[in-house]
Amino acid sequence: MKLNSLGFPRIGCERELKFALEKYWREEITQPQLLAIAEELRRTHWQWQAEAGVELLPVGDFAYYDQVLTLSATFGVIPERHQAGDIDLDTLFRVARGRAPSGTPAAAAEMTKFFNTNYHYIVPELNEQQQFSLSWPQLLDEAAEALALGYQVKPVILGPVSYLHLAKTVGTKFDKLQLLPDLLAAYQQLLERFKALGIEWVQLDEPVLALELDDAWQLAIRQSYQVLSQVNLKLLLASYYGSVAHHHALISQLSVAGIHLDLVADSHQLALFADTLAPGQVLSAGVINGRNVWAAELDLLAETLSPYAELLGERLWLAPSCSLLHTPVDLDSEQQLTPSLKALLAFAKQKLRELNELQQLLIAPLAAASQLVCQRCQRVRAERQQARDVVVAQRLAQLSEADYQRQHAFAVRQQAQQRKYQLPLLPTTTIGSFPQTQAVRHLRSRWRKGEVSADDYQTQLELVTKDTIERQLKLGIDVLVHGEAERTDMVEYFGEQLSGVGFTQFGWVQSYGSRCVKPPLIYADVSRPQPMTLEWASYAQSLTEKPVKGMLTGPVTILHWSFCREDISRETVAQQLALAIRDEVADLQRVGIGIIQIDEPAFREGLPLKRSEWQHYLDWAVAAFRLSASVADDDTQIHTHMCYSEFNDTIEAIAAMDADVITIETSRSHMALLDVFEAFDYPNEIGPGVYDIHSPNIPTEAEMVALMEKAAERIPLRQLWVNPDCGLKTRQWHEVEPALKNMVNAARELRRRLG
Repeated sequence: MKLNSLGFPRIGCERELKFALEKYWREEITQPQLLAIAEELRRTHWQWQAEAGVELLPVGDFAYYDQVLTLSATFGVIPERHQAGDIDLDTLFRVARGRAPSGTPAAAAEMTKFFNTNYHYIVPELNEQQQFSLSWPQLLDEAAEALALGYQVKPVILGPVSYLHLAKTVGTKFDKLQLLPDLLAAYQQLLERFKALGIEWVQLDEPVLALELDDAWQLAIRQSYQVLSQVNLKLLLASYYGSVAHHHALISQLSVAGIHLDLVADSHQLALFADTLAPGQVLSAGVINGRNVWAAELDLLAETLSPYAELLGERLWLAPSCSLLHTPVDLDSEQQLTPSLKALLAFAKQKLRELNELQQLLIAPLAAASQLVCQRCQRVRAERQQARDVVVAQRLAQLSEADYQRQHAFAVRQQAQQRKYQLPLLPTTTIGSFPQTQAVRHLRSRWRKGEVSADDYQTQLELVTKDTIERQLKLGIDVLVHGEAERTDMVEYFGEQLSGVGFTQFGWVQSYGSRCVKPPLIYADVSRPQPMTLEWASYAQSLTEKPVKGMLTGPVTILHWSFCREDISRETVAQQLALAIRDEVADLQRVGIGIIQIDEPAFREGLPLKRSEWQHYLDWAVAAFRLSASVADDDTQIHTHMCYSEFNDTIEAIAAMDADVITIETSRSHMALLDVFEAFDYPNEIGPGVYDIHSPNIPTEAEMVALMEKAAERIPLRQLWVNPDCGLKTRQWHEVEPALKNMVNAARELRRRLG
C-alpha cells in the first residue's frame, strides 16, 4: 500500500512564506531572495513527507499566491490589463493584488472561496477568443527540482473541468465549455512535458465532481479524460470536499489509472467504488481528515479498511481526504497546549504520521507498535466524552419559536432607527477593523511576553482607540467603529473568551496570498462566562456623540472558521455559539450601544456542495443568526457583513436572516453582485463595498461615485449605505485615510446630485 499525499501546506511552520512575500512586496528583499526562501520551504516539506513514507511526492501544491492563479499563468490566462510582455512572478502579484514591485498597477482580479472552504482563489477570466499555451514554467521547474533531489514525484494540478467551472467569462457572453477542446490541448502539452521528465503519475483534481453536475458538465468530464488518457501517463483522478457516489457510473467509465475518494465526507463510497474498479486500477482512500485537526481513530479505520486491504493489496493507497493545505503545519511546535487537548490533535505532519501508523496497523495489527496505537486511540475516545455541559444543553432545550424573532417587521424597525439616529441619505461607515500597525502588534507581543503590564497595555490600546475615533470624526464618517486594536483576529478574539474553546500558538492556516488565520479549537460545549466586548465598545462610544457600532462575529462564521469538534452536529454547535452572541447583544444594548454588527462572512461557505442538501443547512444557519440577533429592540440596528460570496442561490436565506443592514463585497465585481438583490427586491438596507481593501491601490472619488451610481440603478437610494468591501486591518493608515476621505466625499457628491 502506498501512502498518498494530495498536497502540503506551503506557508511554513513559522509562516516563512507569508513574511517573505510581504517583504518582497515592500521591496525589502529581492526576487532571488524570495525564490530562495520558497525553494527551502519546498525542500523541507518534501523531506517531511518522504520521511513519513510518502513515495510519490506532490509537486504543484506550492504557490506564491494561489494554485489556481499559478495554473492560469501556466496556460497564459492573464487579464489584458495585467499583461506586459512575458509572464513573470510580478505578473501573478499584479493579477492577485493589483500591483507588484514592478509593472503598472491595475484592478486586481476577482477573488472568491474555493468550493466550501475558507481558502480564497483568484478567479480566472476567460474571453470568447481565449488562447491557451504553456506560458509560465513553475510547475515544470518544481517537478524538475524535486526529481533532481532524488525523489519520485506526482504533479498535482487542478483538472480542466474544475478549472473551467471556477473561471468566469468576460466580454461577450458565451458558454465557457466551448473553450474545453483548446484547454485540453494545453493540458496535453503539459502532461507530455511531465512525461518527458520521466514522471509516471499525475494527479488531476476534479472537486467539481462533488457537485450535482448537469449533462453538459458530465459530458465535459467524459470528453476530458478520453483526451488526456491518450498521453501515456498514469492519471490519478482526485475529488474531495464531498461524496462523488452520485457520479459513480460516470467516474467508473473513465480511462484513469486511479481514483481518489474523500471518505471523510462519505465513507460509504469505499464499497461502491471498490466493487467496480477496473483491473489494475488504484483506489486512493482519503480516510484522514485533511480539513480538521482532530486525531484519527486509527484502530477503527483499520478495522474498516482491513477487508479492502486484503481485496486490493497494493492497489489500495492510504491518503488524507484532501490536500493538507487546510491544516496547520506541525503540532510539535505547540508547547502551551494542555496535554489532554494536545492528545486530541494532529496537524499536517502528524496526519502523515497517522497514515504511516494506519499502514502498520493493516500490515501487522498484532505488533507491539500497533497495540500502542490502539491504546492511544482508546484514551482519545475517553477524553472526548468529557466535552458536555449540562447547563448549555438545558438552555438549548428551553428555546422557543419566539427566541428566533425580532419584535416587529423591518419596516417598523427602520422607522424607529431613523428617528433615533437621523442618519443622512447614503450613510457612510466601515466594516470594523482599522490598521493593525507594527506598533500595535509589537505592543501585544510584549504584553504576552510579560514585558508590558496589563494596565500599560490597556492604556496604550485606549490611546490607539481614541486616535481611531478622532480620525473617523475628522474624515466625517457617519457611523463609527472602535477599530479593534485589541483583537488579533475576528474569530480568535471571541474564541479566547468562550468556554469550550482552545487555542494554539502556531496553528496558522493560509486563507489567501500572505493572509493566514489561526482557527480556534472547539473541543467542548460552548458558553460565554462574561461579556466580551462591552468595555471597548463603551469606551469608544464615550469619546463621541456619533453612533459607534458594537462589533461581533456571528455564530456561523465562528463555527466555520474554527476547527470544530466532530462528536456532535455542527448545527448544535452553531446554536451554542448563537446563545453566547445573543447574550453579548443584550449586554451591548443595555449599555447604550444601539448599532451592532454581527459579521457572517462565512455564511455561504458552509453550504453543502450538493444543492439538494442546501435547505437543511440554510435553515439552521439562518436560525442561528436570528437567535443571536432577535434579542435586539426595534431601535437597535443590527448589521451583518458578508464578503467574497455569490448570493444568487442564497438570497432568500439572506433575506430571512432579517438583518437591518447587510454590507457586502462588490468593488471587484463592479456592483454585479447587486443584480440578485435587485431581482429579488431585497427589502432591507444594503452597503455595497466601493473600496477594494485587498489591494494597496487607493480608489479615487470618481471611481467610488461611479460604483455607487451603478448601485443606485439597482437599489433604492434610501436602502443604500457607503462602505469599504471589508475590514481595514491589513492596510496601512497612509492608504486607508485618503481612500476613506474619497469615500466620504463620494457620498456627499452623490447626496448633492441625487437629492
